[in-house]
Amino acid sequence: MNSTGSTRRNRQIRFDGLPVKTNKEQIERKHAMTSQEYCKIAVAALEDRKAEDVKIIDIREISPVADYFVIADGTNQNQIQAMRDACEEALYKAGLKTKQIEGNSSSTWILMDYGDIIVHIFSKEDRLFYDLERIWRDGKIVDVADL
Repeated sequence: MNSTGSTRRNRQIRFDGLPVKTNKEQIERKHAMTSQEYCKIAVAALEDRKAEDVKIIDIREISPVADYFVIADGTNQNQIQAMRDACEEALYKAGLKTKQIEGNSSSTWILMDYGDIIVHIFSKEDRLFYDLERIWRDGKIVDVADL
């Protein structure tokens, strides 16, 4: 019971007198961003940590795995870790949570799976060795300004 002796919960009332529905799913859907917007956020976070050669590959037409790959490289282990942390924090603040992260603080390739986008952070050597751009060459390289 509340202070008036009523068991009715405090609810917001619309101007027409009906209670406001606050369904969590409706709220999340209202604020959901597109995978393109999440890519922009990831790229901005990576570039803020001085990522080099950041590329976005649109793989929607060739694979059901994800919509986009975001690929970047760093010059040293500390930078790679800072890029990972910045990207994870920025996307989390935007409401996107990681499904899986592969790689740890000593890894030279970190994969961050967000469902619709997958972020790959490499050392320069590993990026040249694995050459994801060649493997996924059927995808389209997209400029962040075109998203």
